Amino acid sequence: MSGLDEVRAERIKKLQILKDKGINPYLATVNRTHEIGTALSSFAELEATATLVTIVGRVMVVRGQGAIMFVVLKDASGTLQAVFKEDAIDAEAFTLFKDVVDGGDFIEVTGKLFVTQRGENSLLVEAWKMVAKSLLPLPDKYHGLKDEEERFRKRYLDLLGHDELREMFKRKEKFWDVTRNYLKAQGFTEVETPTLELTTGGAEARPFSTHHNDFDIDVYLRISIGELWQKRLLAAGFEKIFEIGRAYRNEGTSPNHLQEFTNLEFYQAFANYEDGMRLVESLYRMIAQDVYGTTTFTRGEHTFNLADEWKRIDYAGEILAQTGIALATASEDEIKAKLTELGVKYEGDNKERLTDTLWKYCRKNIAGPAFLINHPKLVSPLAKEVEGYPEATQRFQPIIAGTEVGNGYSELNDPLEQQARFDLQQVLIERGDAEAMMPDFEFVEMLEHGMPPACGFGFGERLFAILEDKPIRETQLFPLMRPKVE
Repeated sequence: MSGLDEVRAERIKKLQILKDKGINPYLATVNRTHEIGTALSSFAELEATATLVTIVGRVMVVRGQGAIMFVVLKDASGTLQAVFKEDAIDAEAFTLFKDVVDGGDFIEVTGKLFVTQRGENSLLVEAWKMVAKSLLPLPDKYHGLKDEEERFRKRYLDLLGHDELREMFKRKEKFWDVTRNYLKAQGFTEVETPTLELTTGGAEARPFSTHHNDFDIDVYLRISIGELWQKRLLAAGFEKIFEIGRAYRNEGTSPNHLQEFTNLEFYQAFANYEDGMRLVESLYRMIAQDVYGTTTFTRGEHTFNLADEWKRIDYAGEILAQTGIALATASEDEIKAKLTELGVKYEGDNKERLTDTLWKYCRKNIAGPAFLINHPKLVSPLAKEVEGYPEATQRFQPIIAGTEVGNGYSELNDPLEQQARFDLQQVLIERGDAEAMMPDFEFVEMLEHGMPPACGFGFGERLFAILEDKPIRETQLFPLMRPKVE
């Protein structure tokens, strides 16, 4: 029997002691009068008036022996020391406490607040109840869970032992609250669009697929936050809309990529990418200031200040400056040769994928804040072209810390041009490009009925991870894990 098995067996014996005494070890109702944080904030008044206080918390530490025991209790609002003295509590209750309570248990304690001789705010226990008996121990207080896979697999223990980690997820909630409130203040309406689709429009990524039994059809989990659906709403008469939701991409994991994540997308009629850049710059600064109280951050070797001027970076010009490759005239073989020379691995052999890989090499050298503009039409099948510069599109991407943290366009609303670009994507699919965009010809039909000029933009958890200076996996509560192999 392993050490953990022995601990569990011993705790099951304690559980049986409670049951034998007719005590329910898993209560449905508690009688809490104060959260720990509230009790501590009102400590002086509650102590002076000798008010009976009942708190409920998880036992984090048990120490002492003989006639006095000290217990550190924790709830979501804080921690408090509960003191069990043999002469302050019923003798049978005191003995039962010593016999059955372990670290990890949830208990209810009632008593009066006082300050110990060492000056620690505490509660002198007069009565207690078992609320939920734990059968397995908590991780060591000082070492916690060290193995990364174990940390993610038992995230509840990781979060319990690290207050700063729980605070990060409170910031994440605020991150999305600020975003939502900013857009609503600008007159945007929040909408919901399908997560199951017949074609995965709005991005270039490999989708997850499943089967709809009732309709007997294959469907895909969306890879964007309803881009082609939101544009249908523009045609329906909505002028400012947004959605915050989950997207799914069946691709690799990296410090900046996950298969499931939260994104925002917004669409504004009668606006273009210049309007979008102004809105995004203002939004990102507000997120930084309201969530973090600063606009200056460090990520790896990059330090950036979102309050600085946001430079405009030309897509082809930056690649030419960093690599010497002129995209307009370079062949696929020339791009491959340059990537090999730079030591960059690449997949696929079409110019779209090779161009994107070359740009990603260049991107990592840009601290930002900046907007990448003038993307080639080849890599932007949903964006309008730049007037007088027909091979480039009215697309923009915020760049900070060598990473793209958003993507926006002056949305293409010419149905014939959209049809031609979808036809090109179909050719790429037929050549085996798993990340090419699936054509949606019903969307083209909508454009033929007429869609107003508009700006669309999206960003997601990657921005939050960069502001936190953490891998994106660390900023998800429960990242996907492979099944555990015993």
